[in-house]
Amino acid sequence: MTPRRFALIGTGSRAQMYLGALAETHADAGRLVAWADPNPGRLDWSQQEHPQLGSPRRFDVADLADVVREEQIDAVVVTSPDHTHARHVVTALEAGADAIVEKPLTIDEQGVRDIAEAAERTGRKVTITFNYRYSPRNAELRRIIASGEIGDVTSVHFEWVLDTAHGADYFRRWHREKDSSGGLLIHKSSHHFDLVNWWIADVPTRVFASGGLRFYGAENARRRGLGERAPRGSVDDPRTDAFSLDLRADEKLKGLYFDQEEHDGYQRDRDVFDEGITIEDNLALIVDYARGATMTYSLNAHSPWEGYTVAVNGTKGRAELTVVERGSVLVDEDGRTVVDPSARPDLVSADAERPASERLVVQTHFAPAREVPIPQGEGGHGGGDQVLLDDVFRGPGEDPLGLTADWTDGVRSVVVGIAGNRSLATELPVRISDLDLGTATNALGSPVNPR
Repeated sequence: MTPRRFALIGTGSRAQMYLGALAETHADAGRLVAWADPNPGRLDWSQQEHPQLGSPRRFDVADLADVVREEQIDAVVVTSPDHTHARHVVTALEAGADAIVEKPLTIDEQGVRDIAEAAERTGRKVTITFNYRYSPRNAELRRIIASGEIGDVTSVHFEWVLDTAHGADYFRRWHREKDSSGGLLIHKSSHHFDLVNWWIADVPTRVFASGGLRFYGAENARRRGLGERAPRGSVDDPRTDAFSLDLRADEKLKGLYFDQEEHDGYQRDRDVFDEGITIEDNLALIVDYARGATMTYSLNAHSPWEGYTVAVNGTKGRAELTVVERGSVLVDEDGRTVVDPSARPDLVSADAERPASERLVVQTHFAPAREVPIPQGEGGHGGGDQVLLDDVFRGPGEDPLGLTADWTDGVRSVVVGIAGNRSLATELPVRISDLDLGTATNALGSPVNPR
């Protein structure tokens, strides 16, 4: 196998998974030739963290097209902030490279139009890394539904809860600004909407949303009488608490962010209860699908435990998947949550009352329920990350369930969030057909079938 030549844009936390793969497990399949980040300190840290990468060419993102041509780049990995995805993907495609992009595909209608037009015009490949598809538990649910065991899908109930470690983190960093992330309906929920589209092999047609910022933010803090708070977690201030993140306590976060503030002033540890947060922390949607099913969906970003429940009702029965990813969030002797759960499992772990678990149960009409065995997965996102990386760097093998996602799948997921955001603003239901998607509308013309 001749190694493919890769460029990467954005060397924050999420990029480290791809850099680690190119440095170690997939070094024979791909080579990082060039990389860019507006913060040179993050490039320095990443190079020290992954010395096997050698010294890839550093470039300004404005020069991406030239780099693709000069370095004969095969694919560009985009792990930059969400609002930049469309610009980088389009540039990569038009310069002659494929694109591999973290979810979400983009955050708005303009981004959808731009990517769709570039992909169709150039014929280049866009892979969107929906790693939750690759998790064995989610694949088993897809397999059950595709088998026809529960019949034609009539409705889906999907609840996702983020705990006060993970959920709070979206309110400390750039994700807290809707102009940058599209809000949780785009940044986080695009994972979930893709899963439903994929599970039931259907496309969304109408969205009605409700929600708001009800826990985090300065107004909510005042309402609950939380008192004066430190503006950041990485400061010597006695007012820090379980919602404060001290970047200095985690080697990776310290190296990527705290130590690099001098270059761009970006603060990764802002207080979750301060001013200026423009995203929601509680969301509820009703989504209609082309074949007639309806989904009820909810997202909560301040739960004491983390995981999700999904129930799929069909004409022959019902499938229920329950996942507890972390059973509780605890604090250390200083009153702070632990940044890295793997480093302190005694403090941030599943407890005896609510153990970490995953359970898939199927029951057809007039029959007892049966539990479906779930293969063991290893690594992040329920065992999905490693399988995804194999797919990205070595190419997909047999794929009867359609695990690999392209830009059309990215469109089908992100339009639910785009329509949801419009519904939040107008307090009215929004039809997907009323969005200005340009040629991307073709991606919504018919339900999805497994590849």
